[in-house]
Amino acid sequence: MKTIGLIGGTGWISTVEYYRSINQEVNRRLGGLQFARCILYSINYGEMDEANRTNDKPAIYALIRNATESVQRAGADCILLCANTSHQFADELERFISVPLIHIARATAKEILARGYSTVGLLGTKQTMEMDFYRKLLENQNIQVLIPGKEDREFIEYTIKHELLKEIIQESSRFRFLSIIDTLRRSGAGAIVLGCTEIPLLICQENTSVPLLNTLEIHAKAAVDFALAGCQNN
Repeated sequence: MKTIGLIGGTGWISTVEYYRSINQEVNRRLGGLQFARCILYSINYGEMDEANRTNDKPAIYALIRNATESVQRAGADCILLCANTSHQFADELERFISVPLIHIARATAKEILARGYSTVGLLGTKQTMEMDFYRKLLENQNIQVLIPGKEDREFIEYTIKHELLKEIIQESSRFRFLSIIDTLRRSGAGAIVLGCTEIPLLICQENTSVPLLNTLEIHAKAAVDFALAGCQNN
């Protein structure tokens, strides 16, 4: 079994779900008392938020690179950035590291195609929805990507930052998210990509008939695929 390196803390709540999901999936496949080999580096999100306020991209990349360096030195065989937004630095990071980076958008694109969707709605941080690092990767796989309107994007950003990252779950926010999802469905989305790993804390498949793609679960399973490649009972 290979060792999975997790760059978490972005935020810590979804990182807990990564750890849970990875270990549960390893045990489901191998049985007994078999669980994952993981190394976790949890970034202090406050430092990242401070750099975000001034749009200091080099400082954010330095935090991620330093964390990755530590995890790689500790013996990780692959790297997971436990946030969709962090993947804006994936290309630069892949040139630096000497182990595979399990890319969340690549894994998500593979899942979208496997499930037969050609048009999806994308929910996430403003950076994930508005920048092209995520959407372009999906579009290069001939997947059309729809995003919410400006006011809805602002609301989603606020909810992630001021509620979900602090483990605050509000029914009113869930209702607004479901309304946004329905708007995207009516605009032609066959499924919705939950492109922030905190969003599944608020929205799950039980809340809507619109198919949801939980990027945290997709990413975690892709990491387990890598870690268990060649293992018995996998």
